[in-house]
Amino acid sequence: MLARRSAIQATRVPGRRPASGGRRRWAAARLAGAALAAAGLCAVTVIPAYADAVRDQEMWVLDMVHAPSAWPVTQGQGVLVAVIDSGVSSSVSDLAGSVIEGPDLSGVNTPPSNASWGVHGTWMASLIAGHGHGDGSSGIEGVAPQSRVLSIRVVTDRGDPNFAKYQRESNGQVQRALARAITVATRRGADVISMSLGYGAASRPVRMALQNALDHGVVVVASSGNSGDTASAISSGQAPYSFPADYPGVLGVGAVTQTGSAASFSSNNLSVEVAAPGVKVPAQGRDGQYWLVSGTSPACALAAGVAALIKSRYPHLSPALVDQAITSTAQNPPPQGYDARVGFGTVDAAAALTKAAALSHDVNTGRGVKVATQFGGGPAAAPPVPVAPRGTGRLILYAVLAMACLAIAAAAAVRLTRRAPAAAPPGESWPENAPWPGSAPRPGDGAWEANGAWGANAAWPGGGSRPGQAAWEGDRPRLSNGAREGNGPRPGQGAWEGDRPRPGNGARGGNRYRPGNGARDSNGAWEDSGVWEDSGVWEDSGTWPGSEPWPAQPGRRQAPSGHGPVPPSQPGGPPAPYYRPDLSPQDLPPPQTPPADPGPPPWPPPGP
Repeated sequence: MLARRSAIQATRVPGRRPASGGRRRWAAARLAGAALAAAGLCAVTVIPAYADAVRDQEMWVLDMVHAPSAWPVTQGQGVLVAVIDSGVSSSVSDLAGSVIEGPDLSGVNTPPSNASWGVHGTWMASLIAGHGHGDGSSGIEGVAPQSRVLSIRVVTDRGDPNFAKYQRESNGQVQRALARAITVATRRGADVISMSLGYGAASRPVRMALQNALDHGVVVVASSGNSGDTASAISSGQAPYSFPADYPGVLGVGAVTQTGSAASFSSNNLSVEVAAPGVKVPAQGRDGQYWLVSGTSPACALAAGVAALIKSRYPHLSPALVDQAITSTAQNPPPQGYDARVGFGTVDAAAALTKAAALSHDVNTGRGVKVATQFGGGPAAAPPVPVAPRGTGRLILYAVLAMACLAIAAAAAVRLTRRAPAAAPPGESWPENAPWPGSAPRPGDGAWEANGAWGANAAWPGGGSRPGQAAWEGDRPRLSNGAREGNGPRPGQGAWEGDRPRPGNGARGGNRYRPGNGARDSNGAWEDSGVWEDSGVWEDSGTWPGSEPWPAQPGRRQAPSGHGPVPPSQPGGPPAPYYRPDLSPQDLPPPQTPPADPGPPPWPPPGP
């Protein structure tokens, strides 16, 4: 933690002498003050005097922040201030009934009954919510005397028996404990968080916890540090930053003296937004004694008390607006408007309440600003909208037009789908009940590929029969049914051209034996002249291979219906006959005149 160390001074109130018991208490308090000063939390001075004298010495502090002027409006009732520190003793007289005990997150197990437990935290709490004792005129009175305090312990005092153990904790452990403390304060419903402590480095968990607190409307106040008079600060012209005072949204507080000037120890950096009394400020300790405390720690507690007054009167005011109310009304501002030691000036509780009323638009108190005044007359001053509103009649008209367009589009679509078929060619008619492809027989078995039947009477153009079922063009036999163009037998099934024996059925040119089993590959012509030698008749009985007789049609030889090769000789029977081609010219058919060209055949041509 950042802190200022200074010597301890004992002071006696003029006109008062402490009793012997008071001397003993004063000596014990002085020893405790020395230990705390060594801890570096803040500088302290014991007040060995009665409680009524303490109030007299405290009045300059209350008057400097103008707290008595704000008390007729509010004294902090209904506000919970979380004091995240070394703990707050609930047994001291000036805080009786105002302390709510929270968790101990310091990491050590020092019991609250120990005399060194909660020393620094009790001082800070008395400056915020102290209400005095007796009839209220004695003891310490805080800036918000009717507020309550939530005590959350995260640090230890140097006199704590477990202080050495706390010192061995890592920076991560200490920062995580602080983040948990802020989170607990937010969950417990704190309106203000006061942290009179500081660390030299930022922490992501702390930053996240602070943002969560701000999102829940919690005002966060922290001391800016006591390093303004160190050698490094003097040489560099700026003290090191202190966290959490330097986090966004946190109100950083510096310290001033009784004359209003900046305290020499107060850190000078841009985290300082306002200042408050921080030199020899009276406070009550955990032992019931009263102390003069110096540092930015008491300044932070006093500024937190001012924030508690604002939250009491305007509970729904956001933390940013509370900070604005405090900073914008600070008294004794520096000549340039801002100073790194005192910020915008010293806090003023009464002026901050007035500004908060304006910011919250509290019209009932008479100090708010009406919306019409600030925003140009309100809704009544706004001109009417230049575009005339559309009535229901125009919407109905648009709907009718849209439906008419849809109806026209639907009628056009129906008409296009039901249009009449095209006219058939002259003298012909379109088929009525022709089958669709897929149900028609396979081409070559008598059915056409397109729609299964030829137009009208199924006749082929030119008077011929339809391919695959009738005669070919010009009364010639249809291809793929055995007949060949020119009245010749079909290749591969009947007689060869010119009445010569068909190759591929066993005959071999030049009286040679037939290779293999007599069948020729691909039914093509032999390499010679393509005609069979000799007389063109088959030897032996003159029958066509395949055991079918010759057809009795003069002038040509027809192929048998069989397509298989010549059967081999039976074992033990006569040898297979030899076949010779007949090249006699008298057996050739007479020349014929080709028929008239009927035009190009259809595509694709019918297959075999």
